[in-house]
Amino acid sequence: MRFLNYINTPQISCGVSLGSEMVKKPEVRGKPWMVCLDDSYSLARQIKRKQCRVYSLGLGIDDKQIEMSLAKVGCEVHFFDPSIKQTHLQDSELRMWYHRLSVDWRDPNPAIPAHKQNSHTKKLGSILKNFGHRKIDVLKADMESAEWKILENLILENVIDDIGQLVFEVHLHWPGFEVSGDDSTVVRYWYSLLKELERSHFHLFYSHTDTSKPHLFLRKKLFNASSTYTMGWINTRWRPQ
Repeated sequence: MRFLNYINTPQISCGVSLGSEMVKKPEVRGKPWMVCLDDSYSLARQIKRKQCRVYSLGLGIDDKQIEMSLAKVGCEVHFFDPSIKQTHLQDSELRMWYHRLSVDWRDPNPAIPAHKQNSHTKKLGSILKNFGHRKIDVLKADMESAEWKILENLILENVIDDIGQLVFEVHLHWPGFEVSGDDSTVVRYWYSLLKELERSHFHLFYSHTDTSKPHLFLRKKLFNASSTYTMGWINTRWRPQ
């Protein structure tokens, strides 16, 4: 299938990466997240300047290896997890913050009373504005099938231009939240979003097929597919300042 070939084919190379040990060594626990530290791109320079900012999105984030590694080299790391009890928490030893927020593709509706909706859900653009953050060097997201609508929102609102690297876990076993249509319509929608990333100068440097997950593609068994892929893109025109 052309779509599977597309998401499995890196478009640029990365000579130096962080997280590769989790991919190459099965005994190392954790998901196969990876960020690019190649000097050809900006993240390595941002780390040297101690000006690196990382956003990590997910529910009940328990796999923090890549974030902790980035925090240890000087990055400012923000976790967004609506399951934590306190509104904001800070790690006393590392530059790590935890926020009781979930990133969504829409903000709460002001016409609906707060107690009748999830007030801890906001669009990424709104969070950036509220926090006074203009740029994100790395956006890591495991949103359990909400990633497609969130990605669409980032593109439509041009928030994607404020991001240096994207590292997403994508799910293909069903269309995703609020994505509808027959199989060909869904695949065209997914493909159109990834092509919009390309047009925004994001190029795929990493793709990992999770062979431990069911071999499902849009609810159908497919031998050479997985329901879950971890993918990484670099904004090749990223200017953090």
